[in-house]
Amino acid sequence: MKKLQNIDHNILPTKKPFEWSYDDKAIYENTTHIIGFEFDGTACFRKGTKHGPDALRLVSDGIESYSPYLDEDLQDICFVDLGNLAIDKQITVQSEPEYIEQQWHQAVATFDAQFANISLANDNVKIITLGGEHSISYAPIKKYLQEFPELVVVHLDAHADLRDGYLGYHYSHASIIRRVFDLFNEGHQLIQYGIRSGTKEEYQWMQANHTLKQSRAEFLAAIAAIPDDKPVYLTLDLDYFDPSFFPGTGTPEPGGEDFHSFVSLCKLLKQKHFVGCDVVELSPEIDQTGNSDVFAAKVVRELLLCLDK
Repeated sequence: MKKLQNIDHNILPTKKPFEWSYDDKAIYENTTHIIGFEFDGTACFRKGTKHGPDALRLVSDGIESYSPYLDEDLQDICFVDLGNLAIDKQITVQSEPEYIEQQWHQAVATFDAQFANISLANDNVKIITLGGEHSISYAPIKKYLQEFPELVVVHLDAHADLRDGYLGYHYSHASIIRRVFDLFNEGHQLIQYGIRSGTKEEYQWMQANHTLKQSRAEFLAAIAAIPDDKPVYLTLDLDYFDPSFFPGTGTPEPGGEDFHSFVSLCKLLKQKHFVGCDVVELSPEIDQTGNSDVFAAKVVRELLLCLDK
């Protein structure tokens, strides 16, 4: 492992790093890095996702390092848990959208600065960003779009997230995919699946842009058809899963997918040029059993193994 740079003081330590992660707060080439973004300021129904990153880390020692689905083990790979982006707690005393988005912008700027001198493509640096609400995905996706002119963004979610702002927030969790699409060039591609809630206008947009896959078979076929050398980024809102399996999220929607459909995706991603991802919308206090935390940690385990190529 070649160290590229140390992280700065605006990245804070976690209560407990993800189990089996490398214990050094630095960015390395040919390595996957976990970073947390504890923000839920624009959440409009039930808050609590700011506790998601540390909650799933805390239970990561309760799952096996070995994945029977991928036949690989986290103890055989090297990955780093960098910690969490610093959030200006003073801003939270103000509830108006301008102050909440100020907090979001401050954390995004910290993310940008941390990876500004890192070439994800040339140095094979990969990032798993843990949320937090879905608006946090903007920071990593922006970096990936800048570096990979042919990036395929795979969006798994219960919601379309294509509103042009929501409740006064331009960078809302309900507008994250619209804000990301603003950054697309002609070589970028969006694939959406699992969506079962949205406005008529959002569905019309997806139909017009041919982004939405209507069935599991159609979705998996679309992933399988991606050329193996084309970079793929996954943005995973955990409410993609049915609330009967995953209740610990702020905006649950019946009719979602199960863990086995996710495993089918992982087996395909393992064969692709999978370059990064984010996992968002775990709200641990909603599910007092702690089962959703374990579910999320197991999802992260599979993605860490998929990224190790």
